[in-house]
Amino acid sequence: MNFEAARIKMVDNQIRTTDVTSHAVLSAFLSVPREEFVPAGMKPLAYIDTDIELPSDPAAGKRYLMEPSPLAKLLQLAEISKGDKVLEIGCGTGYASAILSELAGSVVALESDAKLAAEASTTLARLGHANVSVVTGDMEKGHAAGAPYDVIFVHGAVETIPASLLAQLSDGGSLVAVVGFGNASRAQVFLRENGKTSERLAFNTAVKPLPGFRLAREFVF
Repeated sequence: MNFEAARIKMVDNQIRTTDVTSHAVLSAFLSVPREEFVPAGMKPLAYIDTDIELPSDPAAGKRYLMEPSPLAKLLQLAEISKGDKVLEIGCGTGYASAILSELAGSVVALESDAKLAAEASTTLARLGHANVSVVTGDMEKGHAAGAPYDVIFVHGAVETIPASLLAQLSDGGSLVAVVGFGNASRAQVFLRENGKTSERLAFNTAVKPLPGFRLAREFVF
């Protein structure tokens, strides 16, 4: 299979057609080989316009390689600059981490599944993404040791954004996430300025959920 031709077709037919116009984002998607981040038996499907399930620890919940078009729109929404320090929540096998490494100055890729984290670290190193550091830990807690971050990218749909993540943003920093599940979910940007956080809705989208990040349930008497 000609993966380079498939990658160009993905960018032209799946990403450009969904209002992604950022030259940096388009170039990053053209340069990163998506087939290197999918299970070996699924390489021929690497460039289809859908989420790809990753082999993950059942105890940690199902994990997915996000569909290319919403991933590109979310990364464009983040407006990442070359000097930015980025925290990715839920890196999986590292595909979005590789895209982020092309856009940012440095990337901390956080993963709770140790096996996925090890695979991401190996693949990213092999492909030369030296500005990405893969760490393991509780995704809901973020990675305070590397804070503050200019951008935090949450790789999957969540029900809520923990205050502990927002606290790891630098002043003027932003967090991009899909909040809600299914067709009711929306891409949102959370901005931190002078110790306060504001948020704005960007667009409707539907992506696979990231395990955890649930609202606390209250008892009703």
